[in-house]
Amino acid sequence: MTSSATAPPASAPAAGTAPIAADSTADGSTETAARILARCRELVRPSLAAAISRLHPWPGEMAAFSLGWCGVGGAPDSGASEGKGVRQALAVLGAEAAGAPGESAVAGAVAVELIHAFSLLHDDIMDGDGTRRQRKTVWKAYGTGPAVLAGDALFALAVQTLAEAPGPHTTAALRCLSGTLSDLMRGQAEDLLFAARPWTGPDAVRPDEYRSMAELKTGTLLGCAAALGGLQGGAPEATVAALDRAGRHLGVAFQAVDDLLGIWGDPAVTGKPVYSDLRRQKKTYPVLAALAGDGAASRELAALLRAPLPLDDSAAVRAAGLIEAAGGRTATLAEAGHHLGAARDCLGSVSLAPRAVREIEVLLAFLLHRRM
Repeated sequence: MTSSATAPPASAPAAGTAPIAADSTADGSTETAARILARCRELVRPSLAAAISRLHPWPGEMAAFSLGWCGVGGAPDSGASEGKGVRQALAVLGAEAAGAPGESAVAGAVAVELIHAFSLLHDDIMDGDGTRRQRKTVWKAYGTGPAVLAGDALFALAVQTLAEAPGPHTTAALRCLSGTLSDLMRGQAEDLLFAARPWTGPDAVRPDEYRSMAELKTGTLLGCAAALGGLQGGAPEATVAALDRAGRHLGVAFQAVDDLLGIWGDPAVTGKPVYSDLRRQKKTYPVLAALAGDGAASRELAALLRAPLPLDDSAAVRAAGLIEAAGGRTATLAEAGHHLGAARDCLGSVSLAPRAVREIEVLLAFLLHRRM
């Protein structure tokens, strides 16, 4: 089988596309967010499928599996999830915000989607995660070595796709992507180093350090997506910079909400077991914010996390309750809201096409109100 055979039809959404979670805001309804994301996915999908078809069939199959286009061995998998496609949507909307057609940003959208897929493959290996989107991760399904290979292939393909894109902005686009890749690696390095640091004391991870890591690991690719859209849409430098800053703030907010979902999220939505981040004793913003307090709940939580044994079911439930009692959940929601506000301010600082800005606003609201 060739990798091109694993791609979904270009004319219709792939089977198993991730459900859009409830959104309580008036201007960010579930249906509107779903339509925006679907429109951008359908615009980008033919070029993304064509790019994947250029890979060697084996890493191509793993890439298609990671994108939710097939099961192990390339067979159709009706239960697979394609994901939301936020990054490719930001690239398309970035071009449209600059007054250009969304088609002008397709190469950039493909590149950021490939980099996102690469980062997830390697991140799952480094974190030891065996489940993503309610099925096995690539390294669990195919093995560690093959998954590393597939990630490397996606990385190389992203750079190649952008380098071969027509138009006068190729050099600037490659510079944007290369800087993003450097930031991604720095963010991942910090995230891994956090695991070895204590929960409390002078060497503990501070919430502001975590925020900086989240901007590098998550925000930089969202910023790159919007900036590439603006670049390929011919936007002036100030507009591209504002789109990049907006995406970076969005990334910090996105990570904050992900951290909440990692503790209190519905496994049917997140695709991960309940309390998954707590069981792995992962240093996330709600935990760090809770530990930064000086109340009884903070002290009890610190003692629980310092215990030599992994958290069992009852301990994980207790830890989640202590995090909430110590203000970790409230602080994380406030963090997300602050950065979404900052993203809106960035968008308002330059002249952009109103319709595209409204659609970006819908996605901002949707990402804050993903179902818990």
